[in-house]
Amino acid sequence: MLTLSRRSFVAATAISAPFLALSGKGSRASGHIMLKYANNLPLTHPLNVRAAEACARIKQETGGAVTVRIFPDNQFGGDSDMLELVRSGGIDIFTPSALVLSAAAPMAQVNALGFAFSDYVQVWAAMDGALGGFIRSAVANAGLFMLEKVWDNGFRQCTTAERPITSPADFAGLKIRVPVSPLSISMFKALSASPRGMQFSQLYGALKSKLFEAQENPLLIIESARLYEVQKYVSLTNHVWDGFFFVLNGKMWSSLPGDIQAIVSKAFNESAVAQRSDILAANAKARSSLEAKGMVFNQLDSEPFRQVLRERGFFKEWKEKFGCRAWRLLEDYVGHLV
Repeated sequence: MLTLSRRSFVAATAISAPFLALSGKGSRASGHIMLKYANNLPLTHPLNVRAAEACARIKQETGGAVTVRIFPDNQFGGDSDMLELVRSGGIDIFTPSALVLSAAAPMAQVNALGFAFSDYVQVWAAMDGALGGFIRSAVANAGLFMLEKVWDNGFRQCTTAERPITSPADFAGLKIRVPVSPLSISMFKALSASPRGMQFSQLYGALKSKLFEAQENPLLIIESARLYEVQKYVSLTNHVWDGFFFVLNGKMWSSLPGDIQAIVSKAFNESAVAQRSDILAANAKARSSLEAKGMVFNQLDSEPFRQVLRERGFFKEWKEKFGCRAWRLLEDYVGHLV
């Protein structure tokens, strides 16, 4: 049984109180379906901009029968809170990263293996192909429904306060915040860093108080979270490709009529593809903006980091944990890792 944090419970009940019949049987009986979609991003982020467009199309194409309401900026708590809520039905839709989603569906994080993907050609071939299908099946086993198109968050980069990362040796002893994920912690430990998992909603304060020396996130997140105020260097490690998985409460989804499912799926999948292009452009602008705010960038070759992870058994360990099928599907797109 899931146990919600006090913050999650209060947020869910307070916000949803005006909509006691939000989805499934109750809402259809009243002739209207209201779906709550929560995430950790500001409304200005490309994900929420494109999601809002999809919500408008859904309302129009259903003749007003379906409304999707967006709750941005961690209104329902941190990522772990929102994952609990979408599984329990406290919210209807959530867009976690693979690393967050792995708490419910461990196989969902196979795409987040450190230094696996080299570029977007590999990423979208895999996520729109057999690897994405495998992840959707794993998510379904956790009681969630995942739409076909994954939204982009970008490649994750390392930022530091005192010195840049120029080689694998620079990670030695580095106190770095990572998502609450065994996979992330395992990778940075293999690089001799000192990682600790923490929810994103707590990150800025932790960096400001010097609890951590470093963190890692895509450029657009670094900018939107104003991490330039508490970090100096951006080392372009491209160590993990990060996406947003559009997941819905499984019981809610199965309760919707087929025609409604088709409209919702089509709208959000089309917006996902458009959002991918938005992220490419936004990350380029984010770099210029961060440089103007004083951040110093350096580019890195991934191969020395990949080699250290091979030598220290990181890839072998996770091959055993993911299993042969998941590993084979990943390597079909990125080549041999072990």
